Amino acid sequence: MSPTLTDVAKQANVALSTASRAFSEPDRLGTETLRKVREAAQELGYEPPPRQVAWRPEPGTVTETATVAVVVPDIANPVYGTFVKAVQAQGWHRRQTIAPADTDFDPDREREVITRLADGSAGLIVCAPRLAAEDVLALCGDTPVVLVDRETTSADCVVADATDGLRQTIEYLAALGHTHIAYVPGPQHSWAGEHRLGVARAAAEGADLVLEVLGRQSESVAGGVAAAAGVVASGASAVIAHNDLVALGVIAGARRLGVRVPDDLGVVGIDDTPLAETAHPSLTSVAVPMDRAGSLGLELLTQSLAGERREPRTLRLPTQLVVRGSTGPVAGRAGHVGGDPTRGTQ
Repeated sequence: MSPTLTDVAKQANVALSTASRAFSEPDRLGTETLRKVREAAQELGYEPPPRQVAWRPEPGTVTETATVAVVVPDIANPVYGTFVKAVQAQGWHRRQTIAPADTDFDPDREREVITRLADGSAGLIVCAPRLAAEDVLALCGDTPVVLVDRETTSADCVVADATDGLRQTIEYLAALGHTHIAYVPGPQHSWAGEHRLGVARAAAEGADLVLEVLGRQSESVAGGVAAAAGVVASGASAVIAHNDLVALGVIAGARRLGVRVPDDLGVVGIDDTPLAETAHPSLTSVAVPMDRAGSLGLELLTQSLAGERREPRTLRLPTQLVVRGSTGPVAGRAGHVGGDPTRGTQ
């Protein structure tokens, strides 16, 4: 196998982004660091791939006709479909060409896709990458990039902050009498998943509730069905799932086991996709503004393409609990909880 840039970075004992700059932007590195990387590359026999110069507007010019690549893990997922559609709508008004790419949740494919698109695009918007932020930036080289649902201080980022929505969720479940809540996490390489889990843990601890974290599952209905037996076996009276698809799978799996939702088990998803309202029972979910994230992502990238000089910034978008039919009072508590549990909260 031919040596990779990652091999060079390890050999030189530098970050992957530093190794990348040694070949794409050598003027940004000190003499000693540049020497270490170049010597490591020579020892390993690494040859950097030829880079084509992507189209770049002159500073201050209008960015019409620019091609912007949008990379998502799964375009069939309603969340990422909504995101891509929002970017395309914004690009249409700006006369920009939007080129979506799907990585199928595969880090290796993501690496290949980003490398290829960085050479032929004016800029990239990378949503929910499986790779670390610095790895994505290294692959992009000098091509402007905006990260969505992955945070770093080295690039513009748009983050859907789950703090408010999950705090509301824990408070709502506590008010319904739930004291033992299960949590079905997503894959290990999901930054949003780790963020959500951390927020849920802190909120549960603050409310003095037991949050039992179960095994990781794929971000799919099948993942939720697979998790259902563990949820039921945990003895929890409610469950929070990584996303709506997993939550819908938990409902289906629980039904096969003879468990009624919400009578025996309350279920909460995250994302509030269109599927949540049409499910039976309708799904309580934390609304995540991915359409807004798409519009803001392209806006930030367009500013960068126009040559504006500014420090990278992170925009945080709030989330909101939407209450529907998949949650209700713990058995025997109905008379102690006021309000209609099928109505949305504010």
